[in-house]
Amino acid sequence: MSKELNRRDFIKTTTAATAGVVTVASGISLTTFAASDEPVTNQKRWGMLVDTNKLTESNIEDMVNACQEENGWGDEIHSTGDQKPSWIRKVKVKDKATGKIDALPMMCQHCEQPPCVDVCPTNASMKREDGIVLVDKHLCIGCRYCMMACPYDARSFVHEDLSNQKVHMPRGKGTVESCTMCVHRVDKGDVPACAEAVNGDGVIFGDLYDANSKISRTLRKVQSTQIRADLNLNTGVRYSGI
Repeated sequence: MSKELNRRDFIKTTTAATAGVVTVASGISLTTFAASDEPVTNQKRWGMLVDTNKLTESNIEDMVNACQEENGWGDEIHSTGDQKPSWIRKVKVKDKATGKIDALPMMCQHCEQPPCVDVCPTNASMKREDGIVLVDKHLCIGCRYCMMACPYDARSFVHEDLSNQKVHMPRGKGTVESCTMCVHRVDKGDVPACAEAVNGDGVIFGDLYDANSKISRTLRKVQSTQIRADLNLNTGVRYSGI
């Protein structure tokens, strides 16, 4: 389901969550990395560049479906409406001046300065050395402070007991969860499932700290946007074409 909001408001402000209103809190061009036994290091920072001009709404739906299949969310039986988890969702932004409407995928932005980490009382919300933001389910007490702090409305609370979980992505009732950038795939040298799902056009995944990576080279050539750049969070997910 898509939700529509003004482009300027989407980029610059956070809208209160009400019915029918988004609270703001991708094919693919691949850069492939060989699997490595090396420990996670701050010499890398994983990120994504999403080109909205190259993505159709169907592409974005494919991204959502791939994330659900890879990570095992979306089939909850007893959760309804806003209780349903949403690790990645389709939103629409509209330019008031031109009337142009852009659809884009919205997920955890993997901030360099993540508010969710700052407010977590148990250190369950954490940022790896390589920039991926995660939740340690063993430490999460379900207080949901991180959900309130996130300016992208990117986190979900698990309201029910779950079965048939993915071995690589355990989930639990009473805990918070969000996009992990498919860390289990990235650590093996693969790309996130959402990126793989759109087959060669519209998303570049790679190392933001590597000046020679495709994502870094492209960012030097095109104008890109960080959502809510005014918060100085330095997001790992960037958008072009909006």
